[in-house]
Amino acid sequence: MLHQERIQSLNDSEARSKSRYVLYWMQQAQRVRTNHALAHAIELANERGLPVVVGFGLMDDYPEANLRHYAFMLEGLAEVARELEQRRIRFVIRHGSPDRVALDLAEDAAIVVCDRGYLRHQRDWRETVAAEAGIPVVQVESDVVVPVEVASDKAEFGARTIRPKIERRLDDYLVALDEPKPAESALELELKSDFDPADVDGTLKKLKLDDRVGRVERFKGGASQARRRLERFIDEKLEGYADGRNEPVARQCSELSPYLHFGQISPLDLALAAKASKGVGKEDRASFLEELIVRRELAMNFVAFTADYDSFSMLPAWARKTMAEHEDDEREHLYSEIELEAGETHDPYWNAAMREMRVSGYMHNYMRMYWGKKIIEWSKSHEEAFATTLKLNNRWFLDGRDPASYANVGWLFGLHDRAWTERPVFGKLRYMNAGGLKRKFDIDAYVEWTMTL
Repeated sequence: MLHQERIQSLNDSEARSKSRYVLYWMQQAQRVRTNHALAHAIELANERGLPVVVGFGLMDDYPEANLRHYAFMLEGLAEVARELEQRRIRFVIRHGSPDRVALDLAEDAAIVVCDRGYLRHQRDWRETVAAEAGIPVVQVESDVVVPVEVASDKAEFGARTIRPKIERRLDDYLVALDEPKPAESALELELKSDFDPADVDGTLKKLKLDDRVGRVERFKGGASQARRRLERFIDEKLEGYADGRNEPVARQCSELSPYLHFGQISPLDLALAAKASKGVGKEDRASFLEELIVRRELAMNFVAFTADYDSFSMLPAWARKTMAEHEDDEREHLYSEIELEAGETHDPYWNAAMREMRVSGYMHNYMRMYWGKKIIEWSKSHEEAFATTLKLNNRWFLDGRDPASYANVGWLFGLHDRAWTERPVFGKLRYMNAGGLKRKFDIDAYVEWTMTL
């Protein structure tokens, strides 16, 4: 079902009467299945007797992206191209800024449909296209279960305040999307692409990328890979998730965040699969849905309603106050960004977490918290710690550079949290130490496992 609350007109232009197609400008939702924006584009095209074209702008310098990110994304786009062809939809991938590519393709379109991105540059691109296209530009939100403004019209204090608002509307949106079929084929349209989506390696060579962060073996991009991971998670790991999700050795988590980041799988599909799972305890299902929907969509809420979401200034006043009061506290250990990035600290558990991040582009969620808290402890200042954490997060993680990243890094510094017992350096920020790791699980087994990556 395509709810009207997901659809937003970005301008007041009228549709072009003489046109060749309806354009879906794909950017955030890089998938074919359960893509509300694509479904709406097909519906509009069928109403007008037109085919659908999907356009994608591929730039060399997407903010903070490197070879690791591009390779994973292009693996996914290769699948997108194949699935669209099966549906008789033309996929056009061109070199350039996404907004300029969209505007070029819009010249022969009746209407432009786009998906929704929450980051500053994504919003700017959509505003540019809406202002310059000269035809209707319609945004369709597809990467959350409950649309952001339906859940709330302001930045929420934390999970406890947004949870009841999401739960109030959750059943309305936990509904599978009807997948309309295009009435007209677009495969005969003469539209050139600058890259062959099937040639991932060739495309990577043509782009001017930061290649200091290389590709990973642990994760391969694409919707089919995401669906396989989802099926394995539901069959093997959802049972016991509530108790096991914080155990890094057992890895009892979905490991789907890279696929959600690139929009290669819909969070709605994950939620519906969990809801329909058999033989799973209520607590395990609820725990997973809490992480997938409440916590993830709290991050979307934060970025949507916080202009300086990537700056130290966005942190709550109480957190900035307590850090200022402890700015001059003595630090037992100090490490530079280079030493941290290399995993050269006195702490073998932290070094192992950094190795998992560097080698595989991923880190278990509990270790991410420990990893970030220690950077606070080992940096000359809290602002330096914030900048270092965000920089390493966005450089090495496949799922970095998205709303969850900014909210999670913010959480380390008090965002969406409360004041705790005061202590040196941290002030009233939440504290974590190695002793907690040892008490909770076999942390030495985690260190051994990371050496096999």
